[in-house]
Amino acid sequence: MKTAILLAIGCVTVSVTIAGFSAGARLLLGLRIGRIRAAVTGSVGLFATVLFSRTVHSGDRGALITVEIGAVLLLTMGFLAASEVVLPSGSWPSMLRLPRALRRRIARARRYSQLSAIAYRHGLGRLLRAKGRAPVTGPAGHHELARSLRRALEEGGATFVKLGQVLSTRHDLLAPGFTEELSNLQHQAAPALWEDVAEQLRQEFHRPLESVFARFDPVPLAAGSIAQVHRARLHSGQEVVVKVRRPGCRPVVERDLDILCSAARRLEERTAWGRAAGVDALARGFAESVLEELDFRVEARNTAAVTARHRDGKVLIPQVFPALSSEKVLVTEWLDGRPLSASGPGTEGRAADPTAVARTVLDSVLRQIMIGGTFHADPHPGNILLLRDGRLALLDFGSVGRIDGQLQARLRDLLVALRRADAAALCDALLALANQPEEIDQKELERTLGLFLARHFSSGTSFDRTAFNDLFRLVTAHRLTIPNSIAAAFRALATLEGTLTRIAPDFDLMSEAKQFAWTQVTESASPPKLAGRAADELLDLLLIGRRLPRRVDRITSAVEQGRLSVNVRLLGNRQDRGFLQTLVHEVILTALGATTGVMAVILLSTARGPRITSSVSLFEVIGYNLLVVSAILMVRVLFTIFHARRRQPPPPG
Repeated sequence: MKTAILLAIGCVTVSVTIAGFSAGARLLLGLRIGRIRAAVTGSVGLFATVLFSRTVHSGDRGALITVEIGAVLLLTMGFLAASEVVLPSGSWPSMLRLPRALRRRIARARRYSQLSAIAYRHGLGRLLRAKGRAPVTGPAGHHELARSLRRALEEGGATFVKLGQVLSTRHDLLAPGFTEELSNLQHQAAPALWEDVAEQLRQEFHRPLESVFARFDPVPLAAGSIAQVHRARLHSGQEVVVKVRRPGCRPVVERDLDILCSAARRLEERTAWGRAAGVDALARGFAESVLEELDFRVEARNTAAVTARHRDGKVLIPQVFPALSSEKVLVTEWLDGRPLSASGPGTEGRAADPTAVARTVLDSVLRQIMIGGTFHADPHPGNILLLRDGRLALLDFGSVGRIDGQLQARLRDLLVALRRADAAALCDALLALANQPEEIDQKELERTLGLFLARHFSSGTSFDRTAFNDLFRLVTAHRLTIPNSIAAAFRALATLEGTLTRIAPDFDLMSEAKQFAWTQVTESASPPKLAGRAADELLDLLLIGRRLPRRVDRITSAVEQGRLSVNVRLLGNRQDRGFLQTLVHEVILTALGATTGVMAVILLSTARGPRITSSVSLFEVIGYNLLVVSAILMVRVLFTIFHARRRQPPPPG
């Protein structure tokens, strides 16, 4: 019985000691920790107590018991601080996932090695070693490097082919030789095994295919790097198109995007041409776009958004079946026609006038850009159908662009300025549209734009692709940065130009676009539109006018009575207040720690003083305790500094 009581007392004492040291270390460091870390920390304190007790209590030095407790607490704090830095709180789940993460890292390293070998095999190592603005000079060097880049992207796989196709439309970033070479990129993917596709469909529908479709063609209509398309029929008799994501493609695409973004960050850090082109932001924007294409629910929402703003009977948008669509499957109505990729000069098929077809498609896309705000960002010939009744249809809204009303107005101003050949208006439109550097010579920019307009608009010349490229190079030379949404709109128009000139070689896209913008401006200046805007403005003025007399009366009364004051809130931002509070807190702790440390050294160096025991003086007891307090305060300050730096988010870009 006595043994059991002693054992219970011992267990309680050990538990209280562990909990006490753990709570003390946690409170002194200002941390919230889990039970496992708390138990381990308290156990370290208990072990340190046993070691210190054997040393400090030798002889008659028991008067230093408070120093012993403080030293043990200091050691416990040091252990907790070190464990938090090495293995932060909340990282245990990551440790449990370590084997799988390690396998992913090995696969990523293997893929990175493959891509590096492809790059160096095609002579692209000079891009990584280039310290200047460009790795090569001269037309011959650009042509050779562009060809090497295209071949490397083709060998790299679907993700890098899509990147090259996007870059082929960025005339503001790349020289014409690069954009022309990258426009030849093609990627024909082999269809996935029907058994794998059927199994994925059964998993998505949670039932057999026969209960969903009356007929399903296992041979795909088209196969891409991310998805393939099948034709099917519902039990209602409705003909539909089923778009299925390729099984197992998401991990591969995510891995390639991770490698691409990592390489872009390194290029921007190590090369001047990478910083000038902003390759990191370009890669991140491309990655976001591709990840959206992997989720067919995004495409369904995009289709619904464009359909809601698109009321044109000449260009159809296929209906989506939301009940049958998911992240990996998209079901839309079947439209009977053939893509414009099967048409060409003289083979326009059912269309009586190829120019009318081109103008209809352009009008639809421009309305999406300048009126709707959500537009098809990839209108290549395979995504435009020519139907049996002569109408057109837009397909595949996996890649869309979004542009707000303010940028829509700026884009219209830009096209109107081009139509009028007004250098001053064009300069104002560009400066309102683009992101400007800190210092820009507007006079020089306006003169350069005047020469540009004189070169490309004199003697009745048209605004062709060459002029378009010259405008982008001019923007780049003056360090103006086009917003991503506007770049997406220009990219869509550049893709559409190649599509439309395929069926109507003489079609002038830019002239039609300028005319469209001019029509929108003139319509907005019509009497009914002006009257509507004037009524809205008048209503706003009336609301302001109703409140104005009361506010004026309050101000004049305050002035008359001498009570007029201005309230200024210093440090109104919560982050600013938190930063100042932390700064003051750490400065005070540092001053206290330094002061107690100096006082401890002074007391310990004093030989005289009242004795507590034969070998310990009062000054020693106070000095050692102050030394422990100083050490605890310094550990707290150092931990706060390094822990805050560790948790600080990385700098943007």
